[in-house]
Amino acid sequence: MRRQHLVETWLVLGVSLGASAIWSALSLIRKLTAQVALSQQTTAMNSSVTPDRPWLDLAYQLVGIALALVPVALALHLLSRDDVRARFTIGWDLTQPARDVVRGLGLAALVGIPGLGLYAVARALDLNTTIAAANLTDVWWAVPVLVLAAAQNAILEEVVMIGYLFTRWSQAGWSTGRIMVSSALIRGSYHLYQGFGGFVGNAIMGLLFGWIYTRTKRVGPLVVAHTILDVVAFVGYALLKDHLSWL
Repeated sequence: MRRQHLVETWLVLGVSLGASAIWSALSLIRKLTAQVALSQQTTAMNSSVTPDRPWLDLAYQLVGIALALVPVALALHLLSRDDVRARFTIGWDLTQPARDVVRGLGLAALVGIPGLGLYAVARALDLNTTIAAANLTDVWWAVPVLVLAAAQNAILEEVVMIGYLFTRWSQAGWSTGRIMVSSALIRGSYHLYQGFGGFVGNAIMGLLFGWIYTRTKRVGPLVVAHTILDVVAFVGYALLKDHLSWL
């Protein structure tokens, strides 16, 4: 059973965030071997696919968000085979909405400000690219889609990287420390496309989120915090990029 659990986790990662980690590593190698300093390169996120056809671009964005959540459904399905209340066991439910939101707001504030500082330092040391967090065209649905993208990122990462992996690796006999470090390193790895700052910042965030989960057994507050962080990054960049030269 231990081997089965481990194989299952690597397969789930292989069709989701583990694959992203591999692509991110290749992206970083490409950027490091370019004839331009890392800090002078720009990493574009949330970009339009067909900017000349907004209706088709919207379809691309919504389908991309929906398909990115399939691994979440897969992880919950696999957990529910052993425990029909798996959603409640990992705290991905609506039994404590107010508490989850309050905890999530506090956690977002705790992570957000130091995260901005780390990003600034990493850029100054030529260890990170410039992040262009939102690059949709000027359409009415841009902000709603960015909010949905933020929520999708949060749900995918926290349910899979925390709720699912912590459960399965614990069942495989791994220690809490090993689980926390392994999950955090994978989290950092699929942010390597941003540069070394993205890796370090997200690995630290993964350790903090993992530590909190071991004490609360709820991914709800983590999803709230992650969503807020990404909404501020995505929507904030979209609204301010033409007004602040340092973005």
